[in-house]
Amino acid sequence: MSEITLGIIGGGQLGSMLAISAKKLNIKTIIYSDDPDAPAQNFCNHFISGSYNNKEKIKEFVNLVNYVTYEFENIPFETLSEINKLKPVLPKPSVNRLIQHRLAEKDFINNLNIRTTRYASVENASEIKSLEDLLPGILKTTTLGYDGKGQYPINSIEEFDSLNIDLSKGYILEKLVKLKKEISIIITRFNVQKYEIYEPIENKHEDQILKFSKIPADIDKKIYDQSKEWAISIAEELKYVGTLCVEFFIDRNNNLYVNEIAPRVHNSGHLTINAFNVSQFENHLRAVCGLEQIPLEKLSNAKMVNLIGDQISAYRKLTQFKENEFFFDYLKKEVKEKRKMGHITTLV
Repeated sequence: MSEITLGIIGGGQLGSMLAISAKKLNIKTIIYSDDPDAPAQNFCNHFISGSYNNKEKIKEFVNLVNYVTYEFENIPFETLSEINKLKPVLPKPSVNRLIQHRLAEKDFINNLNIRTTRYASVENASEIKSLEDLLPGILKTTTLGYDGKGQYPINSIEEFDSLNIDLSKGYILEKLVKLKKEISIIITRFNVQKYEIYEPIENKHEDQILKFSKIPADIDKKIYDQSKEWAISIAEELKYVGTLCVEFFIDRNNNLYVNEIAPRVHNSGHLTINAFNVSQFENHLRAVCGLEQIPLEKLSNAKMVNLIGDQISAYRKLTQFKENEFFFDYLKKEVKEKRKMGHITTLV
């Protein structure tokens, strides 16, 4: 087979790790990003920078590749749809459009008889008054927003009044779960009923940013089986191709809820690079480029810590790590508070 060239839209750490994995598979990568300083340019074969609606630049990008994928979901649907007329975009653009909209996503999940926290659409201030039974809750923008952006915890109507939010942009109010634990499932679907699924990963967040992930998750068999089953149902219903993450809440009564779906490789799956024979990144590439599916084997238990902001500095000074430690520097030019700068995985 002739050499495959994969186009990746988005140039952050996920794009970087896809490009690193692609080298192992002799897949060339071309990254398209609207950030001229995107760190993934350090790892890919070719880098193009332009806005996501720059038709000329997008055309130049599309002409160079066989397949297109993306590393984050907030890319204009129109852009992905236009590209898909020329080259296969996987996961397909319709998946991205659904998951870009929190209300549509929650409705989709509930229609599969899968539990989410209770929620309601909010378009004006008077609606909040009638939704007091959803408080304490989190008010989120229905589109955009990640790592805690566009999210407002609200405990009372009075608290909402003091926030002074323009609700015309569209919001969703989600009732807070009495949280015991958060887990995620990473699944790669190749085709109908053909998938590789990683075991549940236990996660901890700080300031609504993922800080810590580990396997095995400290959960019982019921939750273990149910989370996998729900992830498979979601991937099948979406006719998904590639790696998908489903994030879950477990409440104090040991009930499982889907929090959200990420239609891409995911931060909580970074530990798969060192803990499994095939990482979430390699599996994504295999699925979207039509390569062989390899049965998953777990090599080790693991824990992963995200290095946020200036936490990277101490690690950049180290010249040696323990045999069971793996340090990843995303090579982001600017160290910013609350910015994921790298991670360290420890096999245990």
